[in-house]
Amino acid sequence: MAKAAEDTAEGDKPKGGMLKMVIFAVLLLGIGAGGAYGAFAAGLIGEQGPSGPDFPEYVRKGEGEPYALPENSATSDPAGIVHGEGGSEYRTAYYSFDETFTSNLADSPGLIQVDIAVSTRRDGRVLLWVQNHELAIRSAILAQLAATPEGPIYTVEGKNELSERLTVAINQVLEENEGFGGIDSVHFKGFLVQ
Repeated sequence: MAKAAEDTAEGDKPKGGMLKMVIFAVLLLGIGAGGAYGAFAAGLIGEQGPSGPDFPEYVRKGEGEPYALPENSATSDPAGIVHGEGGSEYRTAYYSFDETFTSNLADSPGLIQVDIAVSTRRDGRVLLWVQNHELAIRSAILAQLAATPEGPIYTVEGKNELSERLTVAINQVLEENEGFGGIDSVHFKGFLVQ
């Protein structure tokens, strides 16, 4: 009987030691996996890609356009254009709205009729967004035209102020829909007040 008690006591020791080794191994694996995850999350290991949102980038003169508009679009940035060496280091791309904008002026029986183009120095995503959200942009432009008083519109300063307001309105539509504006200026191709 004493021998059976000794065998049982001796048999428990290896089992208890083995259990401790298994628990220790699992614990080490857990710590190692946690450390690896922490290093990956901190960017110390793994793919080093761009961080943050993917916003349209400025395009230097002579560089290719990564997001070109379709050939039959209303853009006026022809292929094969030769840029000068002076001025801005970035190229300017334009989008011309096909239809004329006509609206009443604020507190006046007068009408305003304008043909508009927009410009950006960023990549073609901005112009693609303008094309995609043209209906909402048209609505914002017409609202700004309707809020324009007749008196100042006859001056250069009044036209410049209207151009700035239209730029802000277009960028607001783009920011609401795409998270980024990108329009630098609004240009008048035609301007008539009656």
